[in-house]
Amino acid sequence: MPNSLNESLAADRNDANGDLSKPLAKQTEKSAPTSLPPVQDAQATYPPSERKAGVTFASQDKLPKLPIPDLEQTCRKYLAALKPLQPARDHADTIAAVEEFLKGEGPDLQERLKRYAMGRTSYIEQFWYDSYLNYDNPVVLNLNPFFLLEDDPTPHRNNQVTRAASLAISSLSFVRAVRKEELAPDTIRGTPLCMYQYSRMFGTARVPTENGCIIGQDANAKHIVVMARGQFYWFDVLDDNSDLIFTEKDMSLNLQAIVDDAQQTPIEDAAKGAIGVLSTENRKIWAGLRDILTRDEGSNNADCLAIVDSALFILCLDYTEPQSGPDLCMNMLCGSSKVERGIQIGTCTNRWYDKLQIIVCANGSAGINFEHTGVDGHTVLRMASDVYTDTILRFARTINGQAPSLWATSSPDPSKRDPGSFGDVNTTPHKLQWTMGPELSTALRFAETRLADLIQQNEFETLNFAGYGKNFMTGMGFSPDAFVQMAFQAAYYGLYGRHDCVYEPAMTKTFFHGRTEAVRAVTEESTAFVRHFWADIPPIEKVEALKKACQQHTAITKESAKAQGQDRHLYALFCLWQRAMDNEEIDAYSTDGRSSPDAFSDRSLSPTFSSPGRRSISSEDMTSMHHQNGRNGSTGGSRSSRAPTPQQMPAIFADAGWDKLNNTILSTSNCGNPCLRQFGFGPTSGEGFGIGYIIKDDSISICASSKHRQTKRFVDAIESYLLEMRKLLRQTQQRRGTSSNKGSSRAREAEGPQHRPGLNPRLKSRGTLIPSVGGKGVDTPTDDSSRMESEEEELLGGYGFFDAGMLRQALKAGKLHEERPSEKAVGNARRSVGKRLRLADF
Repeated sequence: MPNSLNESLAADRNDANGDLSKPLAKQTEKSAPTSLPPVQDAQATYPPSERKAGVTFASQDKLPKLPIPDLEQTCRKYLAALKPLQPARDHADTIAAVEEFLKGEGPDLQERLKRYAMGRTSYIEQFWYDSYLNYDNPVVLNLNPFFLLEDDPTPHRNNQVTRAASLAISSLSFVRAVRKEELAPDTIRGTPLCMYQYSRMFGTARVPTENGCIIGQDANAKHIVVMARGQFYWFDVLDDNSDLIFTEKDMSLNLQAIVDDAQQTPIEDAAKGAIGVLSTENRKIWAGLRDILTRDEGSNNADCLAIVDSALFILCLDYTEPQSGPDLCMNMLCGSSKVERGIQIGTCTNRWYDKLQIIVCANGSAGINFEHTGVDGHTVLRMASDVYTDTILRFARTINGQAPSLWATSSPDPSKRDPGSFGDVNTTPHKLQWTMGPELSTALRFAETRLADLIQQNEFETLNFAGYGKNFMTGMGFSPDAFVQMAFQAAYYGLYGRHDCVYEPAMTKTFFHGRTEAVRAVTEESTAFVRHFWADIPPIEKVEALKKACQQHTAITKESAKAQGQDRHLYALFCLWQRAMDNEEIDAYSTDGRSSPDAFSDRSLSPTFSSPGRRSISSEDMTSMHHQNGRNGSTGGSRSSRAPTPQQMPAIFADAGWDKLNNTILSTSNCGNPCLRQFGFGPTSGEGFGIGYIIKDDSISICASSKHRQTKRFVDAIESYLLEMRKLLRQTQQRRGTSSNKGSSRAREAEGPQHRPGLNPRLKSRGTLIPSVGGKGVDTPTDDSSRMESEEEELLGGYGFFDAGMLRQALKAGKLHEERPSEKAVGNARRSVGKRLRLADF
């Protein structure tokens, strides 16, 4: 049975010395459950004597290290990316700045970067985390993306409690597979991908401090937090062996009890204590509010916060039923805003944006919103796919017990286990009851009004284009992703008559700790195609221009997936220069890659970077990147090939082209599969669009967002382009088949006389030919085009921080302090925090 709150507190007082083996335990002079310990390696999840070699991380040792591209090659690609975006005079200035960089400080920074990278997991990784964690603006609508899942194919699960229970059970099975290292590794055509991100998905929280955020993780977490009408509940879901302690029926019972209890509090009253709204605040403000919550060591608020921070994930049960595509997308990304009698009662109060969230509406519509400092869209998509698949297979096993399972092993049946085998678990939901003082109540009010403003400043539109999908595109000889990218550029040009910066991420997980690289989609070939498309010229010329543009896009995507793009490389060089500006001891690195003591101090990660199954790669702590208000130096005047003084910015970064490339107007990302209905994120700039898209066999799903920049008109323009291009392709290209989709039988191709020698044509011509319903011009792809589609699709990495367009803000952010205060340790004993709910009888 769960301990009472008083018993738990008494146990805490008795355990003053602490037990470092317990979750969240860390000894400091002042101990309080204010934050999680810094994220640790997944290797440390199990004691060495208990760990068994698994498959999940088995290939980590074999993965190549992320390569540092050749400097001259990077500069050539940088110029190529800017040329179609700049007037001739501006581009001439950029060429001069790049030449000066190559003759002056560039080679020196390149050598420094090579020395810096020695002994580290990746030359970009720490700079990457710094860019995430030093971001001060609210993460909602700015950083966190969302997935909208398809409805459960089993109708009886499409209500809130049963759908939420099903998703929770499948998610916990995924957690178990990761922890036991039984999750099959990701691969591309037999090549293993880095699996490190999976070790950082669960029990993880983004924790703000006054000097920036840190990432904390309880690697042994075994409870979840459920939110309903802005109220918080928790209960254990795993035992100490990471086995599930609930059946789906048990989970439904707990969730129904939570829904019933949450309804007892009028939503207007609950909104006044919806602490989750504080996670939408500016990060420095939120850090100060967390200090208020944890001011008194061992207090109720401190305990409640520790429970939320250390949960495996958050399960949000919304009371609304959004119907339209835009409303559903808004609900998954930022929640709804609805004010009645001056009080916010929208679902925006029912969120906690510092953690992975599974969101389920009253009608069973479900999605995922994730804090992705440590994970990209490709990783969360794998989880969503496996969870969705498992729900189907579990239903299949109720029909046929021999139906397969997605998991290598399964938890022992909780209904058949001895009660004593579960260990110390709290199975009954407990409601967290925050102590709301005047400071918190006022802060919550202002946080909510700012959040409501932020929501109102953004709009969303969706397009579920059913005219055709990847089958038609590949059948016509095009890469599906490149084809859709050209649609975005053509539609944008048709509205505004200009070419602006377009961004797409390519996955680099074939490398150790790889994340993404930028694909700069605007090329000389794409701009030529766009002009051809809107010109009064023969269709064949438009199609030929499209072919060239798509071929170039595919080539750039493949280069980026090989970590041979220009963006990450130049950003790392900029960060090294920035550290030199801040008098960092860059030269402390010896030729073997080791740093002198105290040269760096990391605030976001443990000092050892390693992955399960790979030898630890020691590195000294590193400082986070410091940012500078404004820039010294100028693009004008005479240029010198001398290395700059510490106050002089390298010409390539002072040039206007650097700002141009880092001001993304169309931030795009291709991430999804048939388990998703939509995928999206907020716009990356006030004058831009955020475009998440999913290319399915016979359809295309698009979610576009902007700060009220004619989003619907833009989406309509995309649809019009897609229809027009299909007409042009039918006019100019020979059909490659007659089947309606990729999986159709090729028997129809044998119907022609050329395949039927010796048959009596008179008999075969009897009757009236009935056209196929599916004969809409959708073509069967050739083997070559299918392979092209598959290869490029696997290279696209989903959504990550740099995809969010935050680089430009990071480059212009003010200086941050060099050191973070060490995070406070939490209580050692596990407590039964909150009011215990009474469950209904079975």
